[in-house]
Amino acid sequence: MHGFYERHRFLILFAVLSTLMGTSVGMAKITTSLYAIDLHAPEALLGLIAGAQTAGVLIMSLPIGHLVDRLGPARLFVTGTLLAGSLYVVLPLVASPWFLLGCTTAISFFMPMRFVSLNTVFMQQLEHVGEAKAGWYRGTHMAGMFLIGPLVASSAVALMGFAGTYWTIAAMFALTICVSPIIFGSYAERGTGGGRLRLRDIVAQLGLLRSERELRMTCLLEFAGQGVNAFYSFFIIVIAINQLHLGAGSATVLINAEGLSFIATLFTMGGPLSRLGAARSYAISLSLAVAALVVLGLATSLNVLLAGGALLGLALGCLQIVNLTFFARIGARLGRGKVAGLTAMSGPAGSMAASLVGGALGAVLGLQSAFLVFAAGFVLLALALGVRSRLAVA
Repeated sequence: MHGFYERHRFLILFAVLSTLMGTSVGMAKITTSLYAIDLHAPEALLGLIAGAQTAGVLIMSLPIGHLVDRLGPARLFVTGTLLAGSLYVVLPLVASPWFLLGCTTAISFFMPMRFVSLNTVFMQQLEHVGEAKAGWYRGTHMAGMFLIGPLVASSAVALMGFAGTYWTIAAMFALTICVSPIIFGSYAERGTGGGRLRLRDIVAQLGLLRSERELRMTCLLEFAGQGVNAFYSFFIIVIAINQLHLGAGSATVLINAEGLSFIATLFTMGGPLSRLGAARSYAISLSLAVAALVVLGLATSLNVLLAGGALLGLALGCLQIVNLTFFARIGARLGRGKVAGLTAMSGPAGSMAASLVGGALGAVLGLQSAFLVFAAGFVLLALALGVRSRLAVA
């Protein structure tokens, strides 16, 4: 047992830290929603509070990625954790939905300091633990955020109230600081230093998307994958209840089916996909995604929706594994912090865009038909990847 721990020490400790971080984020999301309702926030303000949880992520991911390369990930992780954790301490002290909005927005600006730093370390460590483990980081984080966190949050609010729950979340943030030196001690690269961060540095970072075709395509796939996942997670309940007239309990099962399939894929498919190679892995992932989206777009019963959701989780999990592998390879060449920042921005941007576009399509075609439009988009992505592969061979 001791020998197993020594061989897999980094992965085990990283999984603990990632799960703890995911659990605290999952608790915070559910607690914030419940607290906003308890404060009688109007619907418009509820929407602002929900959107505020990603606003800072979109704005700060790129500059934080640049700073990681300059200062190293450990210092930024600790700073972001302290700032966000402190806000969770003061958040319940003022019972106002507007104060909740302000704190939630501020926290979203500090969160990239945590997960961009962690992304950077994991991308480097993939060289040592093997690309077969590429999905483990996202898998442990998602397990905490979507499975453990929501379950703990509802119980914590019932037992300790909102203040006690937010202070528990703050304590979990403090605990991650205690664990982090072991993880960040394995990061072999020193920061490059340099002067203050300038706007042209961020422009140059975005310029990588124009000059690096491989990075551009991988970010586009990340954008599309997380976008479809966000659309499914939010709208499948509406589709199940309003269009297929299913009960709320059945609708919730659809979320669990896709989430569990996604997480299981991240933990189990890294090895098989690494043996297949990137081209075949991408072809399989996109083909599965198209099939899942067509099933979801045409389903007329709960069982068919469940099958479509599970298939979508499998497809997006496979896509995520290959994307993470490519991001790690590209980061070793271009700078892991810069690439981690672009990674952290691509996913939330896709989630926001898919929700907006999907909602607009739903108003015109019906929400379920939006899945068919997204399927067509994945077909175009598959064709673009095929053309790129043929050009690379030529």
